[in-house]
Amino acid sequence: MTEEYGKLYLVPSPLGDNEPAEVIPAAVLEKLQHIGTYVVEELRTVRRYLSRAGLKGRIDGLDFHELNEHTRPEEVEAMLPLFAGGNDVALISEAGLPAVADPGARLVALCHSHGIQVVPFSGPSSLMMSLMASGLNGQSFAFCGYIPSKTEERRARLRTLEKVSAQLKQTQIMIETPYRNDSLLSDMVNMLSPSTRICVAADISLPSEFILTRTAAQWKKDLPQIGKRPCVFLMLA
Repeated sequence: MTEEYGKLYLVPSPLGDNEPAEVIPAAVLEKLQHIGTYVVEELRTVRRYLSRAGLKGRIDGLDFHELNEHTRPEEVEAMLPLFAGGNDVALISEAGLPAVADPGARLVALCHSHGIQVVPFSGPSSLMMSLMASGLNGQSFAFCGYIPSKTEERRARLRTLEKVSAQLKQTQIMIETPYRNDSLLSDMVNMLSPSTRICVAADISLPSEFILTRTAAQWKKDLPQIGKRPCVFLMLA
């Protein structure tokens, strides 16, 4: 007899301290009312999110499992029984869309390997929202993930990405650990060609949202301090 599994729902979360109803579709919030099992990147953040999403008073009765960068492969495999008996599971990232630049992708892969249906929900994506607002090439783009933290490696990577961007006319999208935002922007402004366009997109979807595209030369004349804000950086040579 074939094992009956539930579905994996990929549930988006706010990018900051928004009220969920401001950025999460109503159909997604409604679905959350009927799911009792959650695989999450950070338990405290998700408990607060679900409470604000209409599950206040029911949080302690939910079944939570953490999946983050420290989760071992065998621990991910051990999550398969969560789906047994037709039980549905929701995957929620720390912010934005799960399984994109997120360790939750490993659970999605596990589900595919066992024939478990994966259902993605729409919601805020800092990568796509920054690309939309940048004015850079949305026809050809690449997400490069995190940039190396060591200065010389970071600068070498930026020069390489600029060459690729120039050859392919392709927007390069990258992120950084918030406390290194200003170091990355400074290197971009000083290492890249003066004509290369750079977009800085910080606090996307929040009241403090800042999105601006300028050439490296223009940024150099008036370089802002981004600070420890969630930020996406884009460039087009």
